[in-house]
Amino acid sequence: MTIALVLMEVAAAAWIWLLLGRGMFWMVDPLPAADDPPLWPEVVAILPARDEAASIGETVRSLLTQDYAGLLSVVVTDDQSRDGTAGIAYEAALDLEATDRLTIVTAPDLPAGWSGKMWAQHQGVAEAARRHPEAVLYLLTDADIAHAPDQLRRMVARLERDRLDLASLMVRLSTATLAEKAVVPAFVFFFRLLYPFRWVGDPRRSTAGAAGGYMLLRRAMLERIGGFVALRDRLIDDCALARAVKRAGGRLSLDLSDRTRSLRRYDRAGELWMMIARSAYTQLDHSPLLLAATTLAMAIGFLLPPVFTLIGGPAAWPAALAWLLQSIAYAPMLRYHRLPIVLAPLLPLVALFYLGATLDSARRHWQGRGGQWKGRVQAHKPADAREGKG
Repeated sequence: MTIALVLMEVAAAAWIWLLLGRGMFWMVDPLPAADDPPLWPEVVAILPARDEAASIGETVRSLLTQDYAGLLSVVVTDDQSRDGTAGIAYEAALDLEATDRLTIVTAPDLPAGWSGKMWAQHQGVAEAARRHPEAVLYLLTDADIAHAPDQLRRMVARLERDRLDLASLMVRLSTATLAEKAVVPAFVFFFRLLYPFRWVGDPRRSTAGAAGGYMLLRRAMLERIGGFVALRDRLIDDCALARAVKRAGGRLSLDLSDRTRSLRRYDRAGELWMMIARSAYTQLDHSPLLLAATTLAMAIGFLLPPVFTLIGGPAAWPAALAWLLQSIAYAPMLRYHRLPIVLAPLLPLVALFYLGATLDSARRHWQGRGGQWKGRVQAHKPADAREGKG
């Protein structure tokens, strides 16, 4: 019981620090407004797409109908889709009589040393530079995003006013299904815990993060960091790009979107499990030591407080305090997703789900199946381990 008491006192103290000293990560700030700039720079939206027939049409339409006063073009990189993705994208532009603003390029075979998305984005940027040499900004987005009509205008105004090099949005993820309601708010919560948005925007701090669904990037900055060639093997491409930009002296912003939303649906918990397992161990740099530390931290901070609260005894009061504080921190994220805040005390159960997916991510990596996405395995374990030399 003495050990339990100490552990729960540590958990309570940790949550007090997280609430007050971790960049107020749990607070949901509104997207800052900015006045229109005197000139609207030319923008090219670049969409890597692989088997995105279900969503690419709506995404292209939402981009080509943006309320943006400057020039806006769209480049879709069809990464060898087998479901007619390219044709659906073209039909969407044709319906709007905007085919002159859409370019579709087919990505060559994925070369060794490249992750799939990085290769597709590299092809898209090359085509954008060739067709739109005067473009100042690249909007790196996904093929399953429905863009609010005024989103680009608001983001460009913010970027120009604050002289940002990379302005990113975490788009609103779907919470339509029961599985999404249970897991998605925690996904955003944990991301903000790792990358406090206020710290990302603080040039005095090294914290750098971005959300790959929406990244508005200055072309000059992309060229300064060496383009996607410098990031070619990254699986967590958005945060890798943000780190490269910040290390090059660039300024960042990262916000939650109010109306731009993801079209991707997860009907079953297993699909969300795979979404996490795809990159969780990569996030830990494939380090067994970091995995062990993460497991211990999750157990003490999230899983054990409700256990010792219900068991009772001397450890019950600091355990109850830790459980209460994590629920308080989680409540704004539930409110953002329009879910009842009475669900906040269930966060430990969702944390257990995330921990299990993270451990599974490590298992898959060491089986040579890490980073599996859209039919590709991209995060292989080291050759010496595969060949039994380790």
